[in-house]
Amino acid sequence: MKYFKFLLVGVFFGIVLVKSEAVSWYRIYEMFRFQSFHMYGIIGTAITSGILFLQFSKKGYLKNIKGVDIFVPKKENGLVRYIVGGIIFGFGWALIGACPGPMYVLLGTGIFSMLIVIASAILGTFLYGVLKNKLPH
Repeated sequence: MKYFKFLLVGVFFGIVLVKSEAVSWYRIYEMFRFQSFHMYGIIGTAITSGILFLQFSKKGYLKNIKGVDIFVPKKENGLVRYIVGGIIFGFGWALIGACPGPMYVLLGTGIFSMLIVIASAILGTFLYGVLKNKLPH
C-alpha cells in the first residue's frame, strides 16, 4: 500500500503518453525524418522538467521515498561512449518505434508484441552487465 501512489503516478504518466501521442509509431517516425516538431517539444519539456527537478533536489527541496536528500554522483568524462551509446539507443528507438518508458505503456494498451521488445531490452541489459568489464570504457 505504501507504493500505491507511485503506481497511480505511473498510470497517469502512461495515460499522458497515450493521449499526447508520444507512444505513436507515426509520431516517432515523423521525428526521425524531421517532419514534425511534436516529439521534439515533448522531449524538450522532459529535459527542462528533469533539469528543474534535479536543481530542486540539489537544494534539498526534494527527498527520496525514505526522506533522505537525493544525491546524484558526478559522472566520469567520456564523450565518445555517450555518443556511441546514444547512437545505438537511437537506432533501437527508430527500429522499434518506442523508447524504454513507452514500451510498457504500449504493452498496457494491448500491443502484446512489445513483450518481445521488453524481453530483448532486458536481455541486452543483462549482456551489458556481463560484458561491462571487457568493454572499452
